Amino acid sequence: MMVMANGPMMTSRERVLTAFAHEEPDRVPRWCGASPEFLEKAKRQLGLSDTEALLVRFGDDFRRVHARYAGPAAFSPDRDLSPGAISRSPFGVERHGFGCGMPTSTPLAGATLRQVESYPWPDPGWMDVSRLREEALAWGGRYAILGGDWSPYWHDALDLLGMESLMIRMTEDPAVVDAVLGRVVDYYFEVSRRLFDAAADVIDVFFLGNDFGSRQGPLISPRAFDRFLLPPLRRLIGLGHDYGLKVQLHCCGGYEPLIPSMVAAGLDGLHAVQPGCRGMDLRLLKARYGDRILFNGAIDSQHVLIEGTPASVRQNVREVVSILAPGGGYVAGASHDYILEETPVENVVAMFDAIEEFGRYPVPSDPMRL
Repeated sequence: MMVMANGPMMTSRERVLTAFAHEEPDRVPRWCGASPEFLEKAKRQLGLSDTEALLVRFGDDFRRVHARYAGPAAFSPDRDLSPGAISRSPFGVERHGFGCGMPTSTPLAGATLRQVESYPWPDPGWMDVSRLREEALAWGGRYAILGGDWSPYWHDALDLLGMESLMIRMTEDPAVVDAVLGRVVDYYFEVSRRLFDAAADVIDVFFLGNDFGSRQGPLISPRAFDRFLLPPLRRLIGLGHDYGLKVQLHCCGGYEPLIPSMVAAGLDGLHAVQPGCRGMDLRLLKARYGDRILFNGAIDSQHVLIEGTPASVRQNVREVVSILAPGGGYVAGASHDYILEETPVENVVAMFDAIEEFGRYPVPSDPMRL
């Protein structure tokens, strides 16, 4: 259904689902993903008391619910960590360093198939989903609700096997790679299945994340992607669709050569488009795939939001919206889900205010497409 600028105001949920249907809502939906450090800084500078008030100020059309870990400390993400470790994956790999960190070990680097099978894999029942439905209902149906396990199966395989070992074994010992990916995805599949059994009727989007790209292009060839990484992705997409959910993948980098396979697998949305990476030209993406997959993001987090000014942010938003918004299929936000602490708050405010200003449908068409 086409909603004109003078038509009825949609709820956030209606707006997002209309965009996913590749129709034009009342305005372009907005997405705010940010680091805890940035959120705290923004609340202080804007004089807001809590994160919800900040999301309302930014006009974020999404809210998210999470399962909670309730298993033994040895597999906990943040309990009983070794000295220097900052977190632990569900598969027992501790990480150290800044941000998400780097693995401190690669426990399956030289593993045989038997050793893969005997590895102490986690129990999906350790994730508590009992409060998810209540938490989603608290939003009163106003927002598009994100749910499901993050499911970073590619990153977990890299942690468990090590990047060099994983790449070599894709050629020399593919059965071990298949076994590791299979066990990792078994876990994530079952966690999300339990989550959706508990609350799928109040969730709209299954949101998962795997970074398959670098600034210079895909981290893996399209052929290897189709052989090893697409089947797990297709399995998770199928799970979301079985519960009537849209499925959106967070994927960093220049992964354009992989998009045809993602589209063929039924993926509904891609987040967060990074226009500074090779192959991620916004006009090219809109022309090739814009009628088949939703794009989320695309407002450059580094050069525009961190290094720019409110005026240059406003101009960039206007350009991006004119390219990606016509016809629907676009959610506007930063080109990465983690707005960093060093990002000026005034630039982020300018971004969301400009999305409101220029994102009313019908939006002006990109002059380069005429």
